[in-house]
Formats: sequence, C-alpha cells, structure tokens
Amino acid sequence: MEQERRPGQFRPLFIDSRQTAVDGQPMQDVLETAAVIKAAHNTTPEWRQSAASVDYPAAVAAMENRVAAILAGDAPEAVWLLQHPALYTAGTSAKPQDLLRHDLPVYQTGRGGQYTWHGPGQRVAYVLCDLRQRDNDLRRYVHDLESWLIAALAQLGVAGERREGRVGIWVVKADGREAKIAALGVRVRRGIAYHGVSVNVDPDLSAFDGIVPCGIAQHGVTSLRDMGVAADMAALDAALRA
Repeated sequence: MEQERRPGQFRPLFIDSRQTAVDGQPMQDVLETAAVIKAAHNTTPEWRQSAASVDYPAAVAAMENRVAAILAGDAPEAVWLLQHPALYTAGTSAKPQDLLRHDLPVYQTGRGGQYTWHGPGQRVAYVLCDLRQRDNDLRRYVHDLESWLIAALAQLGVAGERREGRVGIWVVKADGREAKIAALGVRVRRGIAYHGVSVNVDPDLSAFDGIVPCGIAQHGVTSLRDMGVAADMAALDAALRA
C-alpha cells in the first residue's frame, strides 16, 4: 500500500519526551494523534486480544466474517491483537524472486504490499475500519495507521518515522543505519478496511532473511529488543490502546 510521505530527517533513536519532534510534529501532537482521530469520528472500536497463536487462514476467515458483520450493521469496528506461528505472506505486489527460502508456509493475501514475515515475538494488530464513515479516504486512513504506530512507539521511547517511497515505520539505529520496525498492509472490501499492522517486539530477526521484506533489500529489519528497548508485548499493547 503506497502512501504519500514526507521525507524525514535522521534523528536519534531514543526520544527525550521533554523536547522532541517526530516527523516534524511536536511530541505532544504525536501522542495525541490517536485521541484526535477517535474524537473526530466519534467511534469506539471493539478491542480483542488472542493469547494463543492464531493460524493465518483462521485469522483471515475471522476478519472476513467481521467485515460482513460491519457491513450488515451487526458489529462495530474492531482492533484484534494477536501473534501468528512463523509464516510468510505475499501481498498483491509480491515478486516471486523476493522469496529467498521455502522453509515456512507462504500465504497469498489480498492486502497491499509485498512479502512479509509473521511469527512469535511480533505483535499483529488487525484493524477493521469503516471507511464509509471517513469519506472513503484510503490515503488518509493509511496515514492515520502510520501516525498510530509512530505515537505508540513514541510512548516506548522509540522515534519511528516515515520514509518517502517506503512502506512501514522506520528507525535509525545507534550505528546510523536505518531499519524497519513496523509494517502495514491494507485491504478494502465495500468500504471496510481490514488486515492492518505489525510491530517487531522480540522476534527471531533471522526469519526475515528468507524474503526481501516489502521488496526493500538495501535496509534491514529491527525490533524493540534489538534496539535495547525493554518493552514486552503487554507494554506495546498498552501503548497501542493509548
């Protein structure tokens, strides 16, 4: 899913909340983004969390059912927090040559984007959102998802940023290299957006060696643990909800 992005200037990895801006926005504005979006649309999604790992086909089936229920007016929007067993998914723009190994299941999916990995230590947040209540503005919705991730990471002391021409949320590591810490991919059916985002908390990063993540070979992938951030899944969940 491509989205207009502002070029970001490289900034230190860790945020000093007393005096910091992210993507050119004052920290207070970044942290209030989710609350402003919610207030503007007067919506309260249902939050669901699965303690056990969820098989990918079962998750897709559950999302499809929820989309139908939202369309029928029988269910509210939802955010579903979960983990998957180790697997690769291929988005609508995936290139066969970007699958470098065949040691894990590969699922074709209708979301935007290319190849990505899901597995233990990575938080997946599936967001089922009624774009009909938001002027059917998909670009704005993707921008809001990015802002949500940036705000959640900021609460954990991590400066996540957009990068022009690249999907996802990026950080600058202590050695100056850029790496991806969060991914996103969206599918829309009859005005209801689903699939969502993923954040690397404490996964085995070598799993990403089996693909060219999101088609970007020149930059790596990182996690909260890899950056020395002592935040577990519960801390990330709390930041996402906030």
